[in-house]
Amino acid sequence: MARHPFGRIPAFEHGEFHLYETSAIVRYIDDAFPGCELQPTEPKARAKVNQIIGLMDAYAYQTLVWDIYVERVVSAREGRSPNEHKIAAALPPAAVCLSELTRLSDDRGFLIGDTATLADLYAAPIFACFMQAPEAISLMKGCEKLAVWWQQFAARDSMSRTTAR
Repeated sequence: MARHPFGRIPAFEHGEFHLYETSAIVRYIDDAFPGCELQPTEPKARAKVNQIIGLMDAYAYQTLVWDIYVERVVSAREGRSPNEHKIAAALPPAAVCLSELTRLSDDRGFLIGDTATLADLYAAPIFACFMQAPEAISLMKGCEKLAVWWQQFAARDSMSRTTAR
């Protein structure tokens, strides 16, 4: 509780500096440490990255991970019956999330631009889970640009060494 007053993760410490909430942490790390920049400097591209981060936080994570992946994949792995009503209720908002993510992304190899950004890094773990659910097949129809992005991003060495559970 001392690290996060709501008792959640993540929490981050850098010396005497403390943060919680993923979006604050990742932006701080990008600004404070050397390495490739994960936020575009051009205002419109940066705004689109931030919009995708907001979409993932506010809408996609709950519906794609908790309401679909956890109910369909994790429950089966744990020998529980999935909550079919919860899954069915999640399908329309999931379709909106995927449609908007497709609309917001560009055609340059990553969600926004020619290099990985925080938008890609936010979406990737959510997609690593969601794409394991059989519902992903039908929901991704019409989102070809997003499907190509995921296929290419999932093939990256850093992603292939990571297992979504």
